[in-house]
Amino acid sequence: MPTPPPIVFRDILLAARRIAPHVLRTPTERSGALSAELGVEVWLKLECQQRTGSFKLRGAINRLLTLPEGARARGVLTCSAGNHGLGIAEAARLTGIAATIVVPGGASAAKVEALRRSGVELLLVGRDYDEAEARAPQIARERGLTFVSPYDDPAVIAGAGTVALEALLDLPEAGTIVVPVGGGGLASGIGIAARALLPGIRVVGVQSIASAAMSASLAAGRLVPVESSSTLADGLAGNIAAGSITFPLVRDTLDAVLTVPEGAIARAMHTFLDRHHLIVEGSGAVGLAALQAGLLADTPGPILLIVSGSNVATQTLAGVLEGGG
Repeated sequence: MPTPPPIVFRDILLAARRIAPHVLRTPTERSGALSAELGVEVWLKLECQQRTGSFKLRGAINRLLTLPEGARARGVLTCSAGNHGLGIAEAARLTGIAATIVVPGGASAAKVEALRRSGVELLLVGRDYDEAEARAPQIARERGLTFVSPYDDPAVIAGAGTVALEALLDLPEAGTIVVPVGGGGLASGIGIAARALLPGIRVVGVQSIASAAMSASLAAGRLVPVESSSTLADGLAGNIAAGSITFPLVRDTLDAVLTVPEGAIARAMHTFLDRHHLIVEGSGAVGLAALQAGLLADTPGPILLIVSGSNVATQTLAGVLEGGG
């Protein structure tokens, strides 16, 4: 018999009901400025206005709410570039479950400081995200804690998929949905929900060319490691864990995964602030970056951009503004 998929649309529906008391139903808004500028109807799903500043709370709270009682009593450990850690920290506060967050030494200063303020145990491990992610499951086993992956977890993916559930109920006429891609948790959830709700919709992922593990893996037909360089989209950076369930889910539910250069990401961040007075981190701006760069010229509209987060260091934002986008 064929192996059943690790997550189906019903899981997203159940997650939506489960997490509803704890998350915001963020706005889905038409951008008049971007629609006029780009010649296509552009809509924004503003997860940058979610509690903790990104969509990550959705998957984090769904995972913690579905833990068995014994695991709840022992606590959880996760690794994060920042946003997932903030989501787990808030989910831990809401559920009373102890949480430990492993972050790389080079993580965003803004996100690390926010984690320190949250009261969770914070461990700085490794030079980059790949090193932190490789070590985190071992630390969890040593401490008897449940490891919660930022993306390679069905409950985390189901929680992330509720973003598309909300957005496409708000905009059922959407022709294309554009989602940031890192490890693929958000993209997997978006893809599953979009295919269930609107089978004909085009689903496009975007990541920085500076750290393009999913794009390279799709091109190779299997997970392959890539060399990453510094990127404004730090939340999307790093490689994908071996055997991750997200790779086949992204492969089977997305039409394409595009890559954008750093200059395009900076320009998109500047545009969000200039046109909409929105602070959007690089990871949340990659969809607009692809649109402004003409990479979505042949996709049907309306185009729905998942604006996934707002947690950007003041110094980073100042650099983007000084550069003029």
